[in-house]
Amino acid sequence: MELRVLRYFLAVAQEGSVTRAARLLHVTQPTLSRQLQDLEQELGQQLFVRSTKRLTLTREGLFLQQRATDIVDLANRTTADFHKMGSVLGGEIVIGCAETEGMRDVIRVLKEIQSDYPAVTVRLISGNSYRIKEELANGSIDFGVLIQPVDLTGYETLRLPHKDVWGLLMRKDAPLAKKKEITRKDLESIPILCPAMMARISSGEGSPEIRAWFGNLLPKLHVVGTFNLIFNAAIMVEEGIGYALTLDHLVEAGRFSSLCFRRFRPTLKSDLDLVWLQHKHLAPAPALFLRRLRALIQPREGSHTEGAVAPILKPPLRSDQGVK
Repeated sequence: MELRVLRYFLAVAQEGSVTRAARLLHVTQPTLSRQLQDLEQELGQQLFVRSTKRLTLTREGLFLQQRATDIVDLANRTTADFHKMGSVLGGEIVIGCAETEGMRDVIRVLKEIQSDYPAVTVRLISGNSYRIKEELANGSIDFGVLIQPVDLTGYETLRLPHKDVWGLLMRKDAPLAKKKEITRKDLESIPILCPAMMARISSGEGSPEIRAWFGNLLPKLHVVGTFNLIFNAAIMVEEGIGYALTLDHLVEAGRFSSLCFRRFRPTLKSDLDLVWLQHKHLAPAPALFLRRLRALIQPREGSHTEGAVAPILKPPLRSDQGVK
């Protein structure tokens, strides 16, 4: 498969029409049609369902669209990185991230880098651990920020100082809202919206802390739904479908919200890791991000002052100094 042909394929998939895609790509319609036919023949699969009005992707076409998007994106990033080499630091830092308050440290470093090097751009991709690890594997992101429990085999890791606190998101008029903390017993008789990752706990995976806290409780829960990201699950809570098992600080649950959050007793926390592929060569901008994040975090080691923030080191370099 040629990169040029994949770009053609993606244009047709987006436009739903060979005619419109050919106009967009500045090629003739017969040339574009022939390239698509050759691609289908090479792959041995039909990629489009053709009708008089528009082209729609087959199941195989949808699969190729996802892979082709990753391939083209990686090629674009590689070209951009090479164009930036030897000049003032530029390029892109791409991070796949879970929903967590712990992203603040990461974002502080990104802000500092962009202040020092305006040519650097940042792209954040929110998702669950499965999506983030897939994006890391295909090279479309530089780093992932993952909430434990996650299997980190094959990754370099940097443990972030933030720990996420587990609890229950509920309506303020819910019976359990009268309690200051939620116990294991409280969870047994209520409708629960559960993170998809919890399914791994019941099969013996996950961190020792989470396994110890839940024990044999998960099979006893009345799970009415699961979710990967909390935003839509919070709407389900607002509509009275159930209580959401989630992390603190992800949803507005203050004075002016209809929702509230109650922590578990005993307290349950999860670690947070920045991860990247082992033996991966980082481009200059991602490499600088990693150095600065380490500089921010390491001075805190051994300190018990919660919320302490160390200064970010290394002032901006002049354009004639280069980046080491």
